[in-house]
Amino acid sequence: MRVRKGFTLIELLVVIAIIALLMAVLMPALSRAKKQAQAVACMSRLKQWGYIWWMYTEDNDGKFNTGIGTTGGAAANDWPVVLWPYYMERGSLTVCPAAKKPHSEGVRFAFGAWSWDKAPWTGLKQKQAPDYGSYGQNEWVCYREASRLSVGRYWRTRQVKNADAIPLFFDCAWLDLYPHHTDSPSQLEEIPSSEMSLACINRHSGYINAIFLDFGTVRKVGLKQLWTFRWHREFDIYGPWTIASGVRAEDWPEWMRGFKDY
Repeated sequence: MRVRKGFTLIELLVVIAIIALLMAVLMPALSRAKKQAQAVACMSRLKQWGYIWWMYTEDNDGKFNTGIGTTGGAAANDWPVVLWPYYMERGSLTVCPAAKKPHSEGVRFAFGAWSWDKAPWTGLKQKQAPDYGSYGQNEWVCYREASRLSVGRYWRTRQVKNADAIPLFFDCAWLDLYPHHTDSPSQLEEIPSSEMSLACINRHSGYINAIFLDFGTVRKVGLKQLWTFRWHREFDIYGPWTIASGVRAEDWPEWMRGFKDY
C-alpha cells in the first residue's frame, strides 16, 4: 500500500511564518508605492486644472473670479461655480486621489475632502448634490473691485511677473484660503489654527501638490516652504516662519520638525 505524503505541522508553521515575514517586508513598500502613485495622479489632475483656469481667464479677458457677488451670495463667484462649465464632465477632478472621503466620515484631517453645500444659493449650478473636493484656491488670486479693502494685495489678472512663484490651486482642507506670512502652523496636526494651516497638511509625506499662477508649473511643495511664496502682493517671503528670519527646527510644532526647512 502506497503511503501518501503531506506537510507536517512543523512544515506548515514554517511556511506560514515565511509568508508572514514576506508580508511584513512587502507591506511598507506597497504602501509607499501606493502613496507615490496617488501623488503622481494628484499632480496629473492639477495639470488639468491649469488648463481649466487658463480657459476661464481666456474667456474673461485674463481676469480671475471675484470670489464675491451681489447676487446669489459670495458663493456665486467661488471657483466650484464659475469653473463648473469647464469641469462638469469630469467631476472627479475636484478630489485628490489621496483624499476622496469627506471629513464627516472620520478620516484623518489631511486626507479628508470638504463638502460645499449649494442649498442656500439655489440655481447656481444645474445639480442637486453637494460638491466634494480636496483642492483649494488661493483667494488672494481674485479680481476684487478697486473699492474693496486691501485690494492692492490681490492678483487680479493672469498678467503678472514671476507667476510660477504664486500658488493658485493646491491640496487643501477647504475650497479656498487667505494665508498671511504671520500665520502660525497648527500645533496639533488634526486641528487647523490659521488660514495657512488649511494647506499645511501632511497629505503627501511632508508635501502638498500645487499648480502656480502661470498655469503650467505643477510641483510638490514642502509644508514649511508654504511660507516662502508670494501668496499676495504684500506677503513677506522672509517672514517669521522662514530660515531667512531665523526660525529654528525646534520652533515648529513637533509633527513638522522632521520636514525639510526653507
